[in-house]
Amino acid sequence: MGGRVGGISSKYYCETAGIKVSGGQKVKSGTILTRQGDQWKRGLNVIGRSSLTAACDGEVYFTRRKNGYNKVITLINIKPSN
Repeated sequence: MGGRVGGISSKYYCETAGIKVSGGQKVKSGTILTRQGDQWKRGLNVIGRSSLTAACDGEVYFTRRKNGYNKVITLINIKPSN
């Protein structure tokens, strides 16, 4: 009898997951960048594991690099604003 109480139904939950910002977008500290995503990793000024959050105010940019298994991963970074 497990179920969600007062939450979003599983039918619409996939709509809330994913990336929430685009490259070049200005964000404030504490803004959620992704939800429940394994294809994005944290870079500079980003905190979290599966849900990534901005650690400072600034502009979002993406970089790509290979990990230890030669797989290309996407890093989400924040360029701090002055």
